[in-house]
Amino acid sequence: MNQWLFVVVPTRPDMLSAGLTPEERSSVGRHFAYWEALVADGTAFLVGRTQTKTPDTMGLAIFRAADEAAAKTIAEADPAVQDGVFTMRLHPYAIALLGDPAAFHPDPD
Repeated sequence: MNQWLFVVVPTRPDMLSAGLTPEERSSVGRHFAYWEALVADGTAFLVGRTQTKTPDTMGLAIFRAADEAAAKTIAEADPAVQDGVFTMRLHPYAIALLGDPAAFHPDPD
């Protein structure tokens, strides 16, 4: 299985600073559930986003797929991409170094 880097950016740059519309909120919720399921089934192994509310905000995921066509199918099935809330880019990727994931869990505070 090959690794892929999926990058999304909001199509409405002020979405995070001005607030989400009800439609965007629904779409982002389905987006989160989609990637949560891909993590649960072992397809995706890292999903997150920058913690900024500026136009350069982005989300990313690293996941496995057999080939580019399969990766594109996974990426394009993201509900927020389908709804036009996010635009996406997909890149072949290879993790070179991986630390202990437990060391990177965010503080609950």
